[in-house]
Amino acid sequence: MSETATARLANKGAIITGVSHAGQVGFALARAFVREGASVAISSRSAERVQARAQELRAFHLQARAIGVAADLTTEAGAHRLVEETVAAFGRVDILVNLAGGLTRYGPSAELSLADWDAELNNNLRTTFLCTRAVWPVMQRQGSGKILNFSRAGGARSSGPNMAAYNAAKAGVDALTLTFAHEGKDAGIYVNALGPGLIVTQSNLDSLHPSPEEVARKWVSMDQIVEAALFLVSSASDGVTGVLLPVRGRGM
Repeated sequence: MSETATARLANKGAIITGVSHAGQVGFALARAFVREGASVAISSRSAERVQARAQELRAFHLQARAIGVAADLTTEAGAHRLVEETVAAFGRVDILVNLAGGLTRYGPSAELSLADWDAELNNNLRTTFLCTRAVWPVMQRQGSGKILNFSRAGGARSSGPNMAAYNAAKAGVDALTLTFAHEGKDAGIYVNALGPGLIVTQSNLDSLHPSPEEVARKWVSMDQIVEAALFLVSSASDGVTGVLLPVRGRGM
């Protein structure tokens, strides 16, 4: 049997947002999607970085179809352009992974400025909403689609101190996931979210300096995230919608 016939995402068109640096979750997902037969559009604000990542994807798999789209996904124009360029390149969008965002504002909640509050919600929640809304008509016309959002393990109950805006944004992502899941089920659009714990990335290791024992017991490997994501965006999860799937360390 050929590689294409066995690939989990053969003939699928996919968008992954927030792909800027190699060694991070977005690029790991993009490599896995290409390996599994998908045509992939990746996006970040930086044209230089996103084009470099797209070139690496094409070098990683000689038959890969991968494009980079530089866009500010906190704007309607940016979200629509990403979808339009993907459709122009691949003819369809079967998968949307809303990964753009992350924790960038950390400190006492009472000292959080309005500008920092807005920036954190825009980067994490607004991007998820705008990209989902932009791709929705395409998936409706196709009669199918998979949307995967990124939340956090434990949901709102895991909200810790000094991250008020990030916590609120991720709670909003959970609510969006459930709302769009209800609205998409009759159109064949399945909407789910992954809630990872601390992920083994170089930037996390450099900033938190965990012991090897902590990493082995409490942290989440990239492979865990990739395999959970592949399940939720492939045909293996047809009929699964509105799920907020936590992915924790093996000893948690």
